[in-house]
Amino acid sequence: MSKALKGDVPVSSSFEEKMKALEAARLQIEKQFGQGSLMKLGKDDAVQGVEVIPTGNILLDEALGIGGYPRGRIIEIFGPESSGKTTLALHAVAEAQKRGGIAAFIDAEHALDPQYAKDLGVSVGDLWISQPDTGEQALEIAESLVRSGAVDIIVVDSVAALTPQAEIQGDMGDAHVGLIARLMSQALRKLTSIINKSKCTLIFINQLRMKIGIMFGNPETTTGGIALKFYSSVRIEVRKVETLSRGDEEAWGNKVRIRIVKNKMAPPFRKVETEILFGKGFSAFSCLLDAAVKQEIIEKKGAWYAYREEKIGQGRDNAVGFLQQNMDITLEIERAVRTKLFPKQAFISSFQEHRPALSLEASPAESDAKTLRRSASRGAGASSSRVQEGSAANDHFQDESTTAKLL
Repeated sequence: MSKALKGDVPVSSSFEEKMKALEAARLQIEKQFGQGSLMKLGKDDAVQGVEVIPTGNILLDEALGIGGYPRGRIIEIFGPESSGKTTLALHAVAEAQKRGGIAAFIDAEHALDPQYAKDLGVSVGDLWISQPDTGEQALEIAESLVRSGAVDIIVVDSVAALTPQAEIQGDMGDAHVGLIARLMSQALRKLTSIINKSKCTLIFINQLRMKIGIMFGNPETTTGGIALKFYSSVRIEVRKVETLSRGDEEAWGNKVRIRIVKNKMAPPFRKVETEILFGKGFSAFSCLLDAAVKQEIIEKKGAWYAYREEKIGQGRDNAVGFLQQNMDITLEIERAVRTKLFPKQAFISSFQEHRPALSLEASPAESDAKTLRRSASRGAGASSSRVQEGSAANDHFQDESTTAKLL
């Protein structure tokens, strides 16, 4: 007897019969839920290498372990005020645009500076921006953009500014307990599945708050409850270490410490100390020099830096200046560093110019713009929400309705 009955469920006694039963179950599942609902891990390229968007800082790419921010995942960047959170996010936007991707910025704080974004390398003429009035509008717009499948990266700045509609309509001083936490929990439950399928990277910028009555341990916490901590694949903490200046001269930047607090893609808790220059962001040449020295591609003897036994500068500043003036050698060094760190990834230089982004007004044969416009209408209910395409010639965003720009 090949089968024993356990209640009403037949128990197969051989491997062949188990596989036949499993195949029958698979066919039933695919008939009910669609093809690909159940598959073997690793079969038919079901699992491929992780696609990433570089951070704009090769040292941070190394710390993340995979070469950048993973596509199809949720990222949280948090830290104290003026620590460089928005700068990190804008660098990611610039890197996505350099590779021909479409980027959207949901400016819940209504504080994005177009000129600063342009200085960091963002093509503001191709950047899609929304300045919603409520947290519900912001998250609906984010969901619509993700569902479109046309957007490569979305930045929400910030979670603390996602003010619930009930709080806006209420009186000053009214207590609204846990509204943002409930809003974020519901939104993330809806977003997590479609984000993975659309290969869109969703970055949430978050602020710190202090817990009341904490005598021991760290009293700091992030806003928006704990749902974002669970749903994030990567959590990055950014803190200012010191202000950079020479003697009595005016300060020219900050030294920041970036810590990977959570990482589902690689080992966590790695740290990076790097410089953020005022008005310029990361110094890509300085980061490349440090990474090349760390990987022993550039040799450092005393104060001298040498590449292929030829001296390129005495002192760090002179070596960085050499890289800035000799782009051929810089690209050669960058290729060597990235090939050594990430051998399975195709090399695309962070120093290249922007590729033309896909136009959202293109014909259906050129893009999925119609899909984007249909989906975006779900988050465009209130005409007071302003969504417009950034313009390099326009330093301040014009007041236009969400519907006018997304539809």
